[in-house]
Amino acid sequence: MNSNSLRPKNNGQNKSNIIFWIFGVLIVAIFAVQFSNFKGSPDKTDLEGLKKMLVNKEISKIVLVNKEDAYITLKEPIYFSDRYAYLRNRKIPKEGPHFTCKVSSPESFQSNLQKFQKEIPEDEQIMFDSETHADYVAEILSWIVPLILFFGIWAFMFKRIGGGSSGIFNVGKSKAKIFDREANKLKINFSYVAGLKEAKQEVTEIVDFLKNPEKYTKLGGKIPKGALLVGPPGTGKTLLAKAVAGEADVPFFSMSGSDFVEMFVGVGASRVRDLFNQAKQKAPCIIFIDEIDAIGRARGKNANFSSNDERENTLNQLLTEMDGFETNTGIIMIAATNRVDILDPALLRAGRFDRQIMIDLPDLNERSEIFNVHLKPLKVDPNTDLNFLAKQTPGFSGADIANVCNEAALIAARHNKELIEKQDFLDAVDRIIGGLEKKTKIITENEKRTIAYHEAGHATVSWLLENAHPLIKVTIVPRGKALGAAWYLPEERQITTKEQMLDEMCSLVGGRASEEINFGKISTGALNDLERVTKYAYAMVSYYGMSDEIGNLSYYSATDEYSFQKPYSEKTAELIDKEAKKIIDVVYEKAKSLLRENKEKVTKLAELLLEREVIFTEDVENIFGKRKFASKELEEALYGIKKQTPMPPKHETETQNDEKETQAQAQEQKQEENPKEKEEEKSEN
Repeated sequence: MNSNSLRPKNNGQNKSNIIFWIFGVLIVAIFAVQFSNFKGSPDKTDLEGLKKMLVNKEISKIVLVNKEDAYITLKEPIYFSDRYAYLRNRKIPKEGPHFTCKVSSPESFQSNLQKFQKEIPEDEQIMFDSETHADYVAEILSWIVPLILFFGIWAFMFKRIGGGSSGIFNVGKSKAKIFDREANKLKINFSYVAGLKEAKQEVTEIVDFLKNPEKYTKLGGKIPKGALLVGPPGTGKTLLAKAVAGEADVPFFSMSGSDFVEMFVGVGASRVRDLFNQAKQKAPCIIFIDEIDAIGRARGKNANFSSNDERENTLNQLLTEMDGFETNTGIIMIAATNRVDILDPALLRAGRFDRQIMIDLPDLNERSEIFNVHLKPLKVDPNTDLNFLAKQTPGFSGADIANVCNEAALIAARHNKELIEKQDFLDAVDRIIGGLEKKTKIITENEKRTIAYHEAGHATVSWLLENAHPLIKVTIVPRGKALGAAWYLPEERQITTKEQMLDEMCSLVGGRASEEINFGKISTGALNDLERVTKYAYAMVSYYGMSDEIGNLSYYSATDEYSFQKPYSEKTAELIDKEAKKIIDVVYEKAKSLLRENKEKVTKLAELLLEREVIFTEDVENIFGKRKFASKELEEALYGIKKQTPMPPKHETETQNDEKETQAQAQEQKQEENPKEKEEEKSEN
């Protein structure tokens, strides 16, 4: 039996609970002593009761205590009379006092006694004695109770701020989660990480170095100090670190960069020291810090101007622990960030993070592998082609693909299907890119016609230009904030030429140009298009050096995040504005020229769009002819959608039988129109 299983859990929390119980019992005991009298407390009376007792000559003595309360003692025979039997039942001692009476002042109380006893002889009258009693219990309570309450509130706040069960005096302790042989192990390993072959090779080598150090040290090699995982959000940096934790047989410390940041001065640096102290005790081991930019931001460039910045102190301590005067043998740092440009150069130098592992967006083959991983737990139609799905998701990260698979499952369940079909995946892609369909949105006929001609302009220009992205489908069904949308299949390229950027900008302004040509007026529907075109134009001029007037200059700087000055003069700024407007004017005139030359075809395409609401690549090809610039792979991706996807229903009330008949008619028409293409497809299969 493992001895650790016999150890009580949450000892710190149990100890703190015991302390609070002790304080509670003490407070209750103090109040019990103060407000309880084991011999019985005197009964209360008023001036009328006092008058009756004086007239009946029942009182033996009266004592005025602290000028506030008159304590009355009865004569012994009177105490044992039947009239006052209730005093004996309450266990009030015969020595008294038996009654108490509130007094406003000693003078008024003395005058009342004289008035009550004016008919009694002077030698038989009862006078009061004055005494002063110190209430030590009340005084102690007046000091102790506020202190106890203050201490309790202070302890509660520190317990919350210090991290739950970490306790009051453990605020500076590390919050890292430890995964090792004794703790619960992660079930994620490298088989869960699709793609990322180079990145997996790098981290696998680090794990192997810890497992078999002799393999490398016998050649004189040294273990790397750290590896930094860099890439866009959703590409699998944290997942890769979890896989390292699942694969490694060494202790694995995991925490976030924000766990070091605290409102108290010195807490972050203290947690860094405590983290490395724990790691030294369990070396060899791995420390993983997610989102390290929370503490690794370049010093002196923070948004606040404090002379004693807590983040800088934390970063300085981290730099010292990673490669300072003392060496940390057997401790490897793995960190993840998507903002490497703002990290401090001292953190990135060799000796601290020796390796920067770039994790980019997955390519075509990697997307197929990622789909294969996420489709395993799903009930998918066996005819679904992973390569086809990968071609329909260019630019998608691993997280996006996981979202596509989940949305496809939800869509299939919504339609009461037994299996997830290809159409469900395509609908999921449309849902993620464009947003939720809003078929019930109220749109007038004029607005609908404007939207149709706007989208037809986009489709026309992109179809006729060589470097524009190939068109997949066009819709005028509102999605999200958009009233219409055109889907494209961009090429996967690493660099972009000036001609490609100009053609893409031209296709973006095609919608605005179509409105101006066909209606003689423009609308606000081109807001998103104009925003993107403007960014493209300014990037071409000020970043990529694609302007003849500006020349080969780039004013882009990722490190000057909080710079208050432009790196160019006002005259250059005017020139940049002029050149950007010039580029936009050129592409806009080119778009209008293309639309004027093909005005009849644009009208035909827009009318078809008004009739069907959704049109595909083949519909555009039937009007404009085959696109000359599409590659074979793009043709397979583009036409695969129309061949294997039924036409979406025009109205939601149409039955499934009507949909099947429409699909059959479309397939028969396609076979009659393109017999050669069918023969080519068979030969390829």
